[in-house]
Amino acid sequence: MNNRYLLSLVISFISICTFAQDFKITGNLKDGEQKTPLEAATVVLETIKDSTVITYTISDRNGGFELKGRTQLEKANLFVTFVGYESYEREIDISKSSNLDLGTVFLDFQVESLGDVIVKSRTPPVIIKKDTLEFNAASFKTKPDATLEDLLKELPGAEVDESGQIRINGKPVNQILVNGKPFFGDDPTIATRNLTKEIINKIQVVDTKTESEEFAGEEGDADNKTINITIDEDKNKGIFGRVAAGAGTDDRFEYAGLVNYFDNDLRVSVLGGGNNINSPGFSFGEIEKMFGGANYIAFNDNGSFNINGRSFGGGQGVTNSRTAGANLANDFGEKIETSADYFYSAADSFEETNRSRENILPQNRFFSKSFSSSNTSTDNHSANMRFQAKIDSTLMIEILPKLRYVEGRNNNFGRSSTTNADGEQVNVSEYNNRGVRTNREFETRLTTTKKYGNGGGFIRANANVSSNDNERDDFLNSQTDVFGNDPQEIDRNQFTDGNDLVKKFNSSVSWRLPIIAKKLFVETKYEYNAERRTNTQLVYGFDATDQLYNEIILPQSTDFKSENTYQRPELGFNYNGEKLNAGLSAGYVMRKLTGEDRLTDENGDRVRDIDFENDFDAVEANANLRYRFNKKMSLWTSYRLNNDAPDVRQLSPYVDVSDPLNTVQGNPNLDPTNRHSFNLGLNNYDWASRTGYYSYFSVNVTNNQVVNQTQVDDNFVRNTTFTNVDGTYNAYASLSYNKDFKLDSLRTLKVELSTYGNLNRFVNFFNADQYASLTKSYTPALGLRFTWKDLFEIRPEYRVSFTETSFNRDFFEGRNFTQHNMRIRTTTYFPKWLTWENDIRYVYNPNVGADFQQDAIFWNTSLAYSFMKDKSLITFKVYDLLDQNTNSRRNATESYVEDVQSTVLQQYFMLSYSYKFNTLGKKGEVRENNWFD
Repeated sequence: MNNRYLLSLVISFISICTFAQDFKITGNLKDGEQKTPLEAATVVLETIKDSTVITYTISDRNGGFELKGRTQLEKANLFVTFVGYESYEREIDISKSSNLDLGTVFLDFQVESLGDVIVKSRTPPVIIKKDTLEFNAASFKTKPDATLEDLLKELPGAEVDESGQIRINGKPVNQILVNGKPFFGDDPTIATRNLTKEIINKIQVVDTKTESEEFAGEEGDADNKTINITIDEDKNKGIFGRVAAGAGTDDRFEYAGLVNYFDNDLRVSVLGGGNNINSPGFSFGEIEKMFGGANYIAFNDNGSFNINGRSFGGGQGVTNSRTAGANLANDFGEKIETSADYFYSAADSFEETNRSRENILPQNRFFSKSFSSSNTSTDNHSANMRFQAKIDSTLMIEILPKLRYVEGRNNNFGRSSTTNADGEQVNVSEYNNRGVRTNREFETRLTTTKKYGNGGGFIRANANVSSNDNERDDFLNSQTDVFGNDPQEIDRNQFTDGNDLVKKFNSSVSWRLPIIAKKLFVETKYEYNAERRTNTQLVYGFDATDQLYNEIILPQSTDFKSENTYQRPELGFNYNGEKLNAGLSAGYVMRKLTGEDRLTDENGDRVRDIDFENDFDAVEANANLRYRFNKKMSLWTSYRLNNDAPDVRQLSPYVDVSDPLNTVQGNPNLDPTNRHSFNLGLNNYDWASRTGYYSYFSVNVTNNQVVNQTQVDDNFVRNTTFTNVDGTYNAYASLSYNKDFKLDSLRTLKVELSTYGNLNRFVNFFNADQYASLTKSYTPALGLRFTWKDLFEIRPEYRVSFTETSFNRDFFEGRNFTQHNMRIRTTTYFPKWLTWENDIRYVYNPNVGADFQQDAIFWNTSLAYSFMKDKSLITFKVYDLLDQNTNSRRNATESYVEDVQSTVLQQYFMLSYSYKFNTLGKKGEVRENNWFD
C-alpha cells in the first residue's frame, strides 16, 4: 500500500468521524384526496450525486415515518413511493437542522398505475404488497463480484447461515425461482452461489405455493418462503457464467464451471465441478465461498461441517467428489411451460477410525476398543421434468416426473475387543466386508385444477405413482470369538442377495366451495393410498468344495411382503381475510396393514408362519391460524394429528447378522404411530428502526413410537428387535432479536441475540428394563457484524451450550455438559482489488477425558486479487493454518461414553483462479462480447 493511499485513508477516517452529523427527518403520509393514512409507503434518503441509498424506512399504520442516521453530507434527496400513487421528491438541507419535521405529505393517486406496477423511472429499495415483499437489487451495494447470496445478506430481515440456508423475517426459504421457474430442482444454493448480482432486477419474497395453488388463488405455506429472482428484460438474452480451477499442497485440487444461456423465454444452464477438499462442488474460489463454495465452516462438535444435510470433514474422512448438471426451461406461447434438469454427483471417500468406549448397562460395565477402515464410492444420477399447460383461464394441468439412479460400492475392514469391569476379555471380532448397491427410483405426479365461478371455488384431482427398487449384493467375512461360560467361535463367509422394492399409488380429489366469495370456503377431500413393499434377503454360505456361495441359510433369509392401504375422507373450513387466515379440517383414516413371509424350503413348505392382517382406524386433524397485526407483526399457529405405519425393515422378520455381536430382527406385530404436533410463532420486524425479533415454539407428543429393544448377554453380545412405546415427546423453542445501527453513511453495526432450547423425553429398553431419559439443552448466542463500507468487515460471535440428561431409573447416571464456541470472521476490501478474509473458531469443551485436549483453534485464511474489471480472481487460501484439526473428540449418551479419533481433512495451501464472463444484452439482441476488456 503506497503512502498516498494510506494518507487518503487516514484523512477519510478522520473526516467521517469528525464531520459526520446525526439527523432525524419525520413526517406523515396521507392520501391526497381521501386524507387517509398511507401505511407501508417507502421513504428513501439518497445522495444527490448518484442516488446511493443513505437510509430508508417504511411508514407505519398512521402514515408516520422517521428517518434517522449519520452522514457528512450537507444535502440529500428525499424520495417517497407508494403503490398506485405519484412519487414525491424533495431536496433536504441536512446542514441547517439535524431534526427536520416535514409535516403532512400528500400523495396523489396515479392514473397511469396498473395494479402493482409503479410507473416511475426509479424504483424504491423495498415495496410491500399484500402478499409480496419486493427488493430492488440496485439499491443495495455489494462488492463487484457479488453473487445472489452476497446480495441476500444485505437485505433487511434476511439471514444466510454458513451452509447457505436462508431465512426471511425468521421464515426459512425452501425454494428459489428464476423468472418464476425452477432452477436446478430443490437446491436453493445452486442459484444463490452461482447467479451474479449484475443480472438481477428484483428479489420477490412470497409464501411458498405449488403451481396449482398459485393458479387457484390459494394461500401459500406460511411456514416457508419462496424467493423469485426477476431478470431485467434488458439483460434477458446472452451468455454468462464462470469457470475456476485450483491446485494445492498434499495433492489437493478443485475445478468448476457454470454456463448460462438466456434467450427471452428460453433458459439453458450447464454446470460441472470436482474436488478432493470435502466440498459438494461449485468451488469457484471466491472469498465468501472459499473452501468449496460452501462457507465451509458450519461446524459440528466433532469438527465436521454440514452443507444441505450432507456432512463433510470430521468423521467423514476425505472425499473426492465430482458433479455435473444441466437445466432447461422454455415457454411455448402463453399456455405451455416446460422445464427439465439433470444432475450427476459422485464421491469416493476414505476413513479410518479408532474408538475407545465404556458401555454402561444396568448391572455391568463393558470396555471396548475398535479400529475400522472404509472405502466407499457412489454415483448418483437424477432428472426432474415439469410440464404445465393452461388450457384456458380456468383449467390447468401439471405433470412432474422424477428419475433417480444410484450405484454404490463399499469395502469395510474392522476389528474390536471387549473386556468386562474386571479386565477379563469377553469377545474379539474381525471382519472384512464388501458390497454393491443399486437404487432405481421413479415418480410422477399429475395434477389437474379446474376453477369455477368468481368466488375462488375449484375442483382438483391428484395422482402420484412411484417405484423405489433397491438391490444389494453383500459379501460378509467375519471371525468372532466369544469367551466366558459358553465360549463360541463364529466364522461367517456369506453372500446376501437382497432386494427392497416399494411401489406406491396415491390419489386424491378435493373440492373447494365458496360460502363467502374469496374469503370463506368449505373444503372436502378424499384420498386413497396403496403401498406395497417387498423385502427379499437370500443368504448363502460358502461351499469350500465348490468354491461357490450355494448353500442357502434359511434362518437368516426372508421373502417378506407387506401392504399398507388406506382411505381418508376429510372435511374442512378455510377463511382468508385481509389480516386473518384460518383453517380447520378433520379426516378419518381407515388403514389395513398386511404382511407375510413367503420364503419356502426345498420341499415348498413355508419357513415361517407369518401371515397377518390388521385394521387400524384413526382420526387425523389439522388446524392453522395466521394473523397479521400490521405490516410488521404477525402470529401463526398450527396443530396436526397424524398416523404413520412402521417401516418395512422394522416389520420384516429378516435376521441381519452383518455384525455378529449385534443381530437385528424386525417385528411384524408393530402398531402404527400417532403423533400430535403443535407450533406457534410470533415475528415482528420494524422497518423504521431496522429492529426485529422472531420467536418459535413447537411440541410433538408421540404414542406407539417404534424403538429398539436390545437384549445383552454376559459376553456383550446383543440381539435387537423393535417394539412400540408411549410417553415420548420433544419440545423446541427459539427467540432471536436483530438490530441494525447505521452509524453513518459508511459504517453499520448489526447486533444478533438469540437463544434456543430443547426438551426431549425418549423411552427405550435395556434387556427387559424399560427406562425414560429426559434431556434439556439451552444455547444462548451473541453475534456482532461491524461493516465499514468498501474497507472492512468484522463479525465476532459467541455461544455456549448447556445440556443436562436425567433418567427415571437408578441404573443410569445423569450427565451435564457445557461447551463454549467463539468465532471471529474478518474481511478487508482495500485496496478494492485485494480481499483478505480470516475465519477463526475457538472451541472449549471441559467435559472431555483427561487425555484429550479441552480446547482448539481452527483458523482458515485467504487472499484474493481481482483484475480485468473484476472478471478474474486469483485466490490463495490456507486451510487449518495452525494445523490443529486432529478430529479427536468425546461422545456420550445414556448407554456409553467414548473417545474417538478418525481421518480428517488436514492443513493444505491452495492457489485458485476464477474467470467470470457475461454477454447479456437487451431482450431480442446480444451485446458485443467484451470478455477481455
